[in-house]
Amino acid sequence: MGQTIYEKYGGFKTISRIVMTFYEMALESDEIGGYFEDIDMPRLIDHQTKFVSSLVGGPASFSDDRIEAVHRHLNISHDDFDEMATLFGEALSIHGMTEDDVQVALAAIEGKRPIIVARDAA
Repeated sequence: MGQTIYEKYGGFKTISRIVMTFYEMALESDEIGGYFEDIDMPRLIDHQTKFVSSLVGGPASFSDDRIEAVHRHLNISHDDFDEMATLFGEALSIHGMTEDDVQVALAAIEGKRPIIVARDAA
């Protein structure tokens, strides 16, 4: 079996740095920054690092039901999801991920769109 993206880039430590970079950009975003007001950011970064790790071959796992439940009340739109994906792709590139690996990671995240975006979102 080949090396996972998680293993290739150094595991949890690197994914944690990528997630921190992503949130620095997300907090500055006019489109999605508001989602993170009054949020326990260290806790969110920890959870998101585990989530992203699981998407790229790491050990953590989250059920789709759990992911949907924690996002349901946020009313995330497709535009918001697109902004998140764009910023996340930039964070992956900043940390040296190849374009092919960025696309694989973004495809894994895209696969979660139906459970993260609000069903009635535009």
